[in-house]
Amino acid sequence: MTSTHAFWLAGRQESGTESFEVRHPWDGSLVGTVSVPTEAQVEEAVAAAVAVQDEFAATPAYVRAAALDHVARRLTERAEELARLITAENGKPIKWARGEIGRASSVFRWAAEEARRFNSGEGQRLDTDAGGTGRLAITRRFVRGPVLGIAPFNFPLNLVAHKVAPAIAVGAPIILKPAPATPLSALVLGEILAETDLPAGSWSVLPVSNDRMPALVQDPRLPVISFTGSDRVGYQIMDSVPRKHVTLELGGNAAAVVLADWSSEADLEWAATRIATFANYQGGQSCISVQRVIADASVFDRLVEKVVAKVGVQVTGDPSDDAVDVGPLVNEDAAKRVESWVDEAVAAGAQLLTGGKREGASYAPTVLAGVPAGVTLATEEVFGPVLTLTSAESTDAAFALVNDSKFGLQAGVFTHDVQTAFRAHRELEVGGVIIGDAPSYRADQMPYGGVKDSGVGREGVAYAMADYTYERVMVLTGLVL
Repeated sequence: MTSTHAFWLAGRQESGTESFEVRHPWDGSLVGTVSVPTEAQVEEAVAAAVAVQDEFAATPAYVRAAALDHVARRLTERAEELARLITAENGKPIKWARGEIGRASSVFRWAAEEARRFNSGEGQRLDTDAGGTGRLAITRRFVRGPVLGIAPFNFPLNLVAHKVAPAIAVGAPIILKPAPATPLSALVLGEILAETDLPAGSWSVLPVSNDRMPALVQDPRLPVISFTGSDRVGYQIMDSVPRKHVTLELGGNAAAVVLADWSSEADLEWAATRIATFANYQGGQSCISVQRVIADASVFDRLVEKVVAKVGVQVTGDPSDDAVDVGPLVNEDAAKRVESWVDEAVAAGAQLLTGGKREGASYAPTVLAGVPAGVTLATEEVFGPVLTLTSAESTDAAFALVNDSKFGLQAGVFTHDVQTAFRAHRELEVGGVIIGDAPSYRADQMPYGGVKDSGVGREGVAYAMADYTYERVMVLTGLVL
């Protein structure tokens, strides 16, 4: 694997005076050495973003769309290279890494389409009252200012795309801070952006350490912050800058609900397959990974048997192997934390049905039942390949259990009944309800985000573009309408 040294400062490659190593979670091998920008270089990047903001906002739509189309195309052309890089820096099985490249390419393609449509404006007659005679309001959206995008490690390219693509689409300069564990794919994205005609200063990729993030967050020249990560850090950011426009895409402990009408063998096979897959994909390191299964008592025992069997045949091992379903967690500390939470639950009386073993950074796909309400695993986001099973006596009881959480990102409801589907949409305290499937489904163009401790605002290209801009109205007077 070729080492990556340079970062991207105002669209050009630069190096700092210090560096850090990126190592493979699977075997600890060196993947790359990354140069760290100095304080002066970070200041230069922010100043450049401020200096170019008017020019970038005025860039013709076709220029921004062409750049976004170029990125989408080049991601596809470099898909295998990037997939293997993601696997190396993140530990994600190669088949999931390939899927991530496809999704990131689509995000840039959708952004190109939205850039062409953006800011066509809306006209509104104001003569609904006498005082508005001859007046017409024209409303358009304008960029709030440069964006600070802070990305996590679990989708090191696609969640970066969800920060960068909407910013380019609206003409907002962006300072991107990738996760320190997984900066390499973001730096390759910088290579591709450098091939476009975007103005200098409109984007930077700065792999600074987390302890330097507060200074960027506090910088008044960056009025918009888009953060994906933990609820603890996200709300610290929001509380520290109450006058900034902050979007938080945070964690969850997503529930899959299997109701009484989802009872045929084919139904339960499908539910068990989807639950087993999406409790463990990405090593469970997804905000909408299935963490909780709540099943009607009438189908519970049959579902448990199927889920445990399907989890048991998940292929674990070297993530570069095409056959592997579950690779390591991002590092050994993450696996040790998962291990401690499972051990705590078992000591408190939970039944371990399969898994429960750690080896280095890897944690075996794990299923538990009867998890006591007060343990950490029952209340927090495990962010690992761990699944809990709970029986519910009714739909009322099942929905109450879903809502008995400080998180509210997405939920999956397995039902054939359309009225129950609309009830779930109405009653479940989450940002998204997936009917007939696991909660882990996400189409990158749809609004995505949560309520309660799962965040504020929505991602999805058009929705992020709205977050990066604000409405400004102009009233024309003396018109004959």
